[in-house]
Amino acid sequence: MEFTEEERKLLQPYVSNLDRPVFVLTNLPEVVKGALFSRYSRSPKSLRRVLLDEFMLSPELGMKEMLGDATPAGSVVQTRKAEEFYDRVLVGYGDDSVAELAGAHIAIEEISIIATKALEDARIGLSPLEKSTRYVYFDVKRPDGTWPYLREKTLMASEFAPLYTKACDKCFQTYADLIPRVSKFVMEKQPKDAQASDRAYAASVRAKTCDLLRGLLPAATLTNMGFFGDGRAYEYLLTKMYADDLVEMRELAGMMQAELATHIPSFVKRANDKNGVAMQGFYRRVRGQMEKLAAKYAGASGTESVVLVDYDRDAEKKIITAALYPYLLKPMKEIEAIVGKMSREEKETVIKAYINERENRRQKPGRAFEQAYYTFEICGNYGAYRDMHRHRVLTQQRQLLTPYLGYKMPPEVAEAGCEREFRDAMAFAADAYDEIASEHPKEAQYVVPLAYNIRWHMTFNLREAYHLLELRSAMQGHIDYRRMAQEMFSQIGNVHPLLASGMKFMDMKEYSLGRLEAEKRIDRKLEEIGRKYAAH
Repeated sequence: MEFTEEERKLLQPYVSNLDRPVFVLTNLPEVVKGALFSRYSRSPKSLRRVLLDEFMLSPELGMKEMLGDATPAGSVVQTRKAEEFYDRVLVGYGDDSVAELAGAHIAIEEISIIATKALEDARIGLSPLEKSTRYVYFDVKRPDGTWPYLREKTLMASEFAPLYTKACDKCFQTYADLIPRVSKFVMEKQPKDAQASDRAYAASVRAKTCDLLRGLLPAATLTNMGFFGDGRAYEYLLTKMYADDLVEMRELAGMMQAELATHIPSFVKRANDKNGVAMQGFYRRVRGQMEKLAAKYAGASGTESVVLVDYDRDAEKKIITAALYPYLLKPMKEIEAIVGKMSREEKETVIKAYINERENRRQKPGRAFEQAYYTFEICGNYGAYRDMHRHRVLTQQRQLLTPYLGYKMPPEVAEAGCEREFRDAMAFAADAYDEIASEHPKEAQYVVPLAYNIRWHMTFNLREAYHLLELRSAMQGHIDYRRMAQEMFSQIGNVHPLLASGMKFMDMKEYSLGRLEAEKRIDRKLEEIGRKYAAH
């Protein structure tokens, strides 16, 4: 037996089992987990033995005092002791990567849609979840009788405060007023069928109504987010937030750091210390100098579009080489030479074998498809951008949100007899932006409704294309980003028809009530769950 009876008693609250090779750590502060794994990587001992010998029984580390009276139900975590503990361990045998082995969940509520995009720009080490504008109505006023949008501090302290609030109020009031009219139109155009439950039909009508009207919501709209991330990612995110031009972002950074410091203090403390402030200065200098250099080329141009601006001309050769690589014992240059001598038929055979018979969209081709890349520039509405932005295995950059690239009103809004109200709200917001942007161009973004277009570019590899395009073309998706995904697929197919041929789960159709089939599937799953637990 590896552990004595006394040692087993000490370890039991902190591991899910004492005698199997796979186990979970429990009831330990995040800083201890990170430090433990760091030490584990440099020790011949098992993880449980490291925890016992070098942590729990080490009086120098003070772990006993830090944990208090631990039980399997939980432990008393003393933050100050945890931070002291981490610092000692880090000095002894750790490095910055330790912070990737500990994480935290954080809820961030009542922040603007503008802020969510800045937070979600952090791609590595963080997993965000955001309140949906597709399934939730934003038509309920706050307890003080105001609509739920950010009273941006710089603007509210300026001469533009009345104009800003009037524009946001108009957008929200129009949105709320049109919900019952558009919802009625949707139900009349697509009556409930006998196969749909009341729940599924109501959810589908709500989603369609939200889809048609969410473009009226200003970017200042307040929403909620949840994040799970590791300490290193949080430190980087907070440092960038402190350097942001927007007051909201800097204040959020302070609030987030204060809360994360109750859980992973050592991992986030450098975000705003001497080193963090120096890094913030670097970000500001780069941004300031680039803005000055770009100013002489200022002006908005272009309209809604999806353009393949660059792609890998040697994609097939690179992919076939990479596909064969794990199965040969030759250098890559020799494999490239072999591929170079292949006939067209031989190349097609390799690619088709690598794609193989996909039974669902989760069965994607392997890493070889990461050898080819595509860069798309998209000009589309900000609401659709928010959905596309959440994909993290790619590189993307966006331009400033303005009304200067225009908007497209959903045709169903006009069919429902609501065109005048929709266009009036959009025009009022655009005029307000013009006035506000003359003094506060970045803060003016808050007043721009989601229907207005923004331009961004996305660079991703072919393997990510399979995931992104098949997912975003699914029938339950919003029509705006479905069309973007369909167009990107078509353009990849034009330059690489063989490589795109494996995307067999692209949905190129259009639907009047696309969410309904997904809701029916949810009903079937709920029925299965009900039967399962009824049997018990």
